[in-house]
Amino acid sequence: MDQAEPNCQALLPVLRLLSALLCPRMELCGVAELTVMGAHAPGRPTDRAALPWMPLLPATAPRISCPFAGVQASAIIAEKDLRNMNKYKPKILAVSKKSGIEAAVIAGIISRETHAGTALRNGWGDRGNGFGLMQVDKRYHKLTGTWDSEAHITQGTQILCSMINGIAKKFPRWTKAQQLKGGVSAYNAGIRNVQTYEGMDRGTTGDDYANDVTARAQFYKKHGY
Repeated sequence: MDQAEPNCQALLPVLRLLSALLCPRMELCGVAELTVMGAHAPGRPTDRAALPWMPLLPATAPRISCPFAGVQASAIIAEKDLRNMNKYKPKILAVSKKSGIEAAVIAGIISRETHAGTALRNGWGDRGNGFGLMQVDKRYHKLTGTWDSEAHITQGTQILCSMINGIAKKFPRWTKAQQLKGGVSAYNAGIRNVQTYEGMDRGTTGDDYANDVTARAQFYKKHGY
């Protein structure tokens, strides 16, 4: 299990701790700097049937049938989730402001994991192991807050911070955009699963997790996140 403390100071040592509940604010690249590539590039299938369960935070949202592929499909699915996502927008923006993780990235993960909560049953997914909008796994984390609370989104973002930090240590020569995207991949399948930039989605749920989240994040960035 690839675990790391919620400490993002390795990325920018000059940053200070903002809250005992939040990792230090991360000055990362913008969503616009992220690129969608590989299996998720236009013209290739996306949002495919899930692979067998992955060790950390598997994407549990049921797949939506879509006649399109690649980035276009991700944008269509993100748009379907937008109305429900907007219910949590103030909380997402608040966590983004404190943590430095762009709200669009948080929203992209929430869309991929739970379709903005609509895929959950009483706040749970992944056969009762994944909790809340961001599917924090109860087997590896002490759960915080209710399933749709700011505290829960904070915890999920902390985990994302620790994954980005771990990827930055593993691949110090990667750009911040690459480290951010690698951290998104690791959020799903763990740091050890990320071996190369081009192949970071190999072994994630659907073999497209980071590319899909990136495409969804780009959609949400255009809609005020």
